[in-house]
Amino acid sequence: MSTPSAAVELRHLHVYYGSFHAVRDVTLAFPRHQVTAIIGPSGCGKSTVLRSINRMNDLIPNARIEGEVIFEGQNIYAPEVDPVEVRRRIGMVFQKPNPFPKSIYENVAWGVRINGFKGSKSELDDVVEQALRAAALWDEVKDKLHQSGLSLSGGQQQRLCIARAIAVQPEIILMDEPASALDPIATLKIEDLMRELAEKYTIIVVTHNMQQAARVSDYTAFFSTDESRTGFLVEFGPTEQIFTNPKDKRTEDYITGRFG
Repeated sequence: MSTPSAAVELRHLHVYYGSFHAVRDVTLAFPRHQVTAIIGPSGCGKSTVLRSINRMNDLIPNARIEGEVIFEGQNIYAPEVDPVEVRRRIGMVFQKPNPFPKSIYENVAWGVRINGFKGSKSELDDVVEQALRAAALWDEVKDKLHQSGLSLSGGQQQRLCIARAIAVQPEIILMDEPASALDPIATLKIEDLMRELAEKYTIIVVTHNMQQAARVSDYTAFFSTDESRTGFLVEFGPTEQIFTNPKDKRTEDYITGRFG
């Protein structure tokens, strides 16, 4: 089986918070139109790596990046690159659902508008409907688009946030433990959605739930920490291989529960 081409590639990525070396020397290519799970013990830099892929770490005081993140042939940390444009093309869904205190409709339309949408009201209606359909939410909310997004259940709010990310037509969607605040039924809906979305988007998901990683992902990256609490990549490969025949004993120990 040949590996699909990379949607985004980390090259010798180091991340520092002030003097703390949070992540060390990560080189990793995320396959296009696949779901890649990032797993590992707490504090190993999973979310830090995820946030470096769309420059969200820029928003953290004292955060500093070394190395490159290559997207569409360009290092996104090059001085001429606009981080706002990076975040449009590489969307993000956070651990806790964070809808805006606006209507369901406006939650989805907002990102489209700030990205300079020039179409008509009916064209915007279409964009909103398509995004809600893609997030498997349309049938549940089509009669209450003008109610507050905050009136939805937790699982629906998270799918609304996914719709908001999809509406601006990104190429990659980053998900930081998107189901950790949800009940099992809502979690399964999010997992099913990830599989569907991978047909059109590249999905990179941080999860602490190894069953979830095994269920939804095509590829898995396992991170761990050294004595100084610096995170590093131990192993990356097809999910089935990582879970059934890992090449590194540290991966095996983590997956079988002897560590972490």
